Amino acid sequence: MSTSTRGSFSSRIGFIAAAAGSAVGLGNIWKFPYEVGNYGGAAFLIIYVLCAFIICMPIMVAEIAMGRNAQLNPFGTYKKLGGKGWAWAGFFGILAGVMILSFYNVVAGWAFGYFLQISFGDLLAQGDYGAYFGRYVANVGDNMVFSLAFMVLTALIVVGGVQKGIERWTKILMPALISIILVLIIYGLTLDNAFKGIEFYLVPDFGKINMEVLYKALSQAFFSLSLGMGALITYGSYFSKKDNIVSSAALVTTADLSIAFLAGMLIFPLVFFQGIAPTEGPGLVFVALPGIFEAMGPILGRVVGGGFFLLLCFAALTSTISLLEVPVAFVTDQFKTGRKKTVWLLAVLIFLIGLPSMLSQGAVSWLTEFVSYGGQTRDFMTVVIDIFSDIALPLGGFLISIFVAYKWKIARFSDELEHGHPKFRGTWEEKFVTIMLSTLSPLIVGFIVLATILERFAGISLF
Repeated sequence: MSTSTRGSFSSRIGFIAAAAGSAVGLGNIWKFPYEVGNYGGAAFLIIYVLCAFIICMPIMVAEIAMGRNAQLNPFGTYKKLGGKGWAWAGFFGILAGVMILSFYNVVAGWAFGYFLQISFGDLLAQGDYGAYFGRYVANVGDNMVFSLAFMVLTALIVVGGVQKGIERWTKILMPALISIILVLIIYGLTLDNAFKGIEFYLVPDFGKINMEVLYKALSQAFFSLSLGMGALITYGSYFSKKDNIVSSAALVTTADLSIAFLAGMLIFPLVFFQGIAPTEGPGLVFVALPGIFEAMGPILGRVVGGGFFLLLCFAALTSTISLLEVPVAFVTDQFKTGRKKTVWLLAVLIFLIGLPSMLSQGAVSWLTEFVSYGGQTRDFMTVVIDIFSDIALPLGGFLISIFVAYKWKIARFSDELEHGHPKFRGTWEEKFVTIMLSTLSPLIVGFIVLATILERFAGISLF
């Protein structure tokens, strides 16, 4: 099936905006700061940056190249390039993306609800924002409405297709998000104890680096870069043969890391100003920020606070549309169904799959205390994150590395990269990307996946 019937990006800039939008989202602004807070501050940041550029970027190049060569969804791409025996790897990535979207949409609904409650409600008069957040996520009625609204908005954009839906909106939403982050960083640096937050964030204590920090940093890099779930294979299938995949992947990685870095520069001064522990966890953004918005006063606080959470919604939206596009591309490619009908059916299905995650935040006790492993009791959403984010995404990256190096073969991979980069062969880029994919990436990622499974589920530490 050609790109003319499947849709394509109008330009390289359009692809970079969409791929960066897929990467930049709640993973950077919601998840990254609390992972940094929980796992060593600056030490985690350094490992995260190294993982992103050295291990993850070559895998990103591989994903895009596979998709562009095959002009198909992840399942179809693996099947076309590697035969029926590899098709399951593509389906595994699609499944991971579906499950991630199921809980991601719930968190996006929280952000949407906070936007409404700050802008038009009484959220900034609550005082104890930690207690408020606990009550808020357990409120099934509001969360149901907000998450449903977010899924409907996601579907409306994906129905529009690649250029008129995905590309158009990401070009608008990303600059707006960056602008509000920069304004809030400048303000936050004027507050008391702000530089204690900067010290925590930028001055490393290397004694905090352990196996858990390593696998958390790697899984966060995969999550925030949208790797291992087929999103970039799908976007690659819409990417022009005239454009340079390697430099585009470098720009997407840089954009993603820049937003994550800025998110930390925003959050940690506010956290230390408020006297909140940086180990607050998933509620960190929802607990730390309202206090500073309240301090701005009743009018400015509503404007800035509402604007921040609205733009957090925008960032989430650029990711949810890419996550929904993956199963949509799979179904329309493989079963030749109409795009509009497929989008709405999948949106409803994924929303329903996400209901247990929504209910596991205090609304339903057995989902809140769903299962115990690794010496801890986990709620349903945490189980989904553990399996489909922390394990499935790096595992997907491992499979991509093995597939490109030993099934599709480096020669064919390099042939694809020469489109848009005719001097690719013989460059340092070729040496770096091929060495990483054929040796270091699968070894490092495979080992960390194994260590993660043993430590998380069996309580066995390899160190």
